[in-house]
Amino acid sequence: MSIKASNGYVTVDTEKLQGLLMVGRNTAIKIGTDAGAKIKVGRRVLWNVGKIQEYIDSMSE
Repeated sequence: MSIKASNGYVTVDTEKLQGLLMVGRNTAIKIGTDAGAKIKVGRRVLWNVGKIQEYIDSMSE
């Protein structure tokens, strides 16, 4: 099951990203940044779930 299919969201905040990836805050931010998925809206930070899914898929064997 993909992250995107499991929640139906296009973007999520950092706390939700932690839950989706089942990792801590710093690791979630690192994965999101490495995936190029960071979206800033004013002071709010959102993460593009599709880009993160593609990044994780590219890392898997």
